[in-house]
Amino acid sequence: MIADSELELVPESIADHPAVVNYARRRGKKPEEVILEGSYHHSALRKLEDGERRGRPDIVHICLLNALESIANKEGKLRVYVHTRNDEVIYVKPETRLPRNYNRFLGLMESLFKNGVVPKDLALLRIEEKTLNELVEEIAPDEVFVMHEEGELIKPRDFGRVLAELENPLVIIGGFPHGDFRSKVEGRKVSLYREPLMAWTIVNEVLVNFESAIGV
Repeated sequence: MIADSELELVPESIADHPAVVNYARRRGKKPEEVILEGSYHHSALRKLEDGERRGRPDIVHICLLNALESIANKEGKLRVYVHTRNDEVIYVKPETRLPRNYNRFLGLMESLFKNGVVPKDLALLRIEEKTLNELVEEIAPDEVFVMHEEGELIKPRDFGRVLAELENPLVIIGGFPHGDFRSKVEGRKVSLYREPLMAWTIVNEVLVNFESAIGV
């Protein structure tokens, strides 16, 4: 699970900011219909609380590409969820094939936030209002592991073996560039390296070592 992800539509409080208005006009959309993106809305982010960490849908994009194209997913051993800073949960079907192009991904997310599901006939992606704890209760895992730079240091290979021994483990990875989780996250805190790692690097390390442990 990618949790507290910095994936959101442009907040109403900055919808009239020139950087947002001009970007939305170029896209042929209303300001409140576009995804907040730090590269395009940098000046507007200064007016937001936590603005220095918001507007990072690229983290979700890269993490999802890596997870969905993994051997674990192709072998039916993976379920992927995205929880956002605004307590929305995106359910991702294993057969989903995301656009590799980042701008197309942004367009897909905008459609998802607007319509609730995409595409409507297959519902490969679906979004609901739900807190992180509500989602954890729904998944009902054997054990929850929270990837955290201050967690217990475990070698990636050993962590893969730990996951392989469980029937339904849940790994929570932060979908934000820096700082800590905004949500109250319960679980065993784990670190795979002595220095902070990017979210997509953690996704890769977890999956590759899990795959090795289960022999796929």
